[in-house]
Amino acid sequence: MKKVILLLAIIISSTTFAQNDAKAKSLLNEVSQKVKSYNNIAIDFKYVLENASENIKQETRGDVTMQGEKFKLNILGITRVFDGSKLYTISPEDEEVTISSENSSEEGTITPSKMLSFYEDGFTYKMDITQNVRGRKIQYVKLNPIDSQATIKYILLGIDAETKHIYNLIEIGRNGTKTTLTVNSFKTNEPISKSLFTFDENKYKDYYINKLD
Repeated sequence: MKKVILLLAIIISSTTFAQNDAKAKSLLNEVSQKVKSYNNIAIDFKYVLENASENIKQETRGDVTMQGEKFKLNILGITRVFDGSKLYTISPEDEEVTISSENSSEEGTITPSKMLSFYEDGFTYKMDITQNVRGRKIQYVKLNPIDSQATIKYILLGIDAETKHIYNLIEIGRNGTKTTLTVNSFKTNEPISKSLFTFDENKYKDYYINKLD
């Protein structure tokens, strides 16, 4: 779950620091400016985790809707809702709701307000290969972690050259794990319910409510 949120964060991120490939910086800035222009964003995605040496391959789908700092993420049967001050993690399988304050120091707890800057001091970047994917020109940007002890070896961010939307993200771990997040649909400025990011405790009367704060 945390890795998924981290990857989603990178998907709509850009950076502003120097000493990087000028073309890559320009492209990332275009992506960033386009994202900032939307009132809300709804993404449907496919998430694949592979490690050949461990004979592991996991595949799932999910969706997330974001507006300002607020978001609602559905994946692996769990829903996470952030209303701007509290994070609600809803698990129907466990019949449990965990409520916590947003904590920027906790790994993976990244809200959209931080998504445009959270890794700006953590990576260098440069232009990589271009691929034709079903008639779409996908330009990849390679992100390399500055920290030599980072668990991430590198990240490839695929950007649609025409729309400037993210097509996919490929993370290669130092342990040989490959994580791929592919955007199936990227919708913007959709009409959304005013209660989408509101937690209604009355709907979960039979659930155990775990308040961490």
